[in-house]
Amino acid sequence: VCAMIGLLLITHGTFGGSLIQNVCHVLNKRPPFLAQLGVASQDDLPSVLPLARLLLAAVDAGDGVLILTDMLGATPANLALQLLEPKRIEGVAGLNLPMLLRALTYRNGDLATLLQKAVSGGCDGVTNMQTTLTTN
Repeated sequence: VCAMIGLLLITHGTFGGSLIQNVCHVLNKRPPFLAQLGVASQDDLPSVLPLARLLLAAVDAGDGVLILTDMLGATPANLALQLLEPKRIEGVAGLNLPMLLRALTYRNGDLATLLQKAVSGGCDGVTNMQTTLTTN
């Protein structure tokens, strides 16, 4: 059986849901073991933590989970930090669409590789368009 690392997006408001909608459009299907939790400004961590744990369990097929969050230091990332378990549940902040697509592409391997690929995908997706045009 092929490994399938789960992905959980924990973001501000509807950001994660919008990213998943875009991924479904690009891939023409909804990927399995992918969920999101939108955190509102009035949410406090103790009240949202049980739901986050439920979603984490729902996307965990036994091969680990990568949690992607939008901004380090903010409430969604602080929630994600409470869920991390080294080598089983890892987290990356700075979520963007290229990062999510890269994570979906490489989640059939091991968690350490997926972690590296997600970060590089997010960074590589940020580029000066004019410079890219003139060098290609």
